Amino acid sequence: MGNLDYKYHADINDDYVIPDVMVACDRKHLKGGSYFGVPKFIAETLSPATALRDKTVKKEIYQNAGVAEYWIISPRERVVEIYYLEDGKYELKYSYILQDDAEEAHYNADTKIVLKEFPHISMTLAEIFENVD
Repeated sequence: MGNLDYKYHADINDDYVIPDVMVACDRKHLKGGSYFGVPKFIAETLSPATALRDKTVKKEIYQNAGVAEYWIISPRERVVEIYYLEDGKYELKYSYILQDDAEEAHYNADTKIVLKEFPHISMTLAEIFENVD
């Protein structure tokens, strides 16, 4: 879901963030324009204005909330960082820099990335950055 408030401390206060992409499976925690449960997956797309917050504040919020998988995508650098929650802390498991020139030794545009919590959902690096200039 996009443009949905994620109220990560709903039992304490009204603090919220708005993830760029969030996969939430338990609809009973969806109320109006807000989600109050723990999403299975969140991705943030970096921009110059949001990069620091996405890599620090939001990452810590998602980690403390128990979000199992967090992706940070940088369109400018064509980078994907994939974090898995392990023992309450995010561990960087994969980091990709798109190399879409087939003649380069490190060509990886066809590399398929699978969501850990949803193995039937996959995409290639080229698809992630399709139409990004």
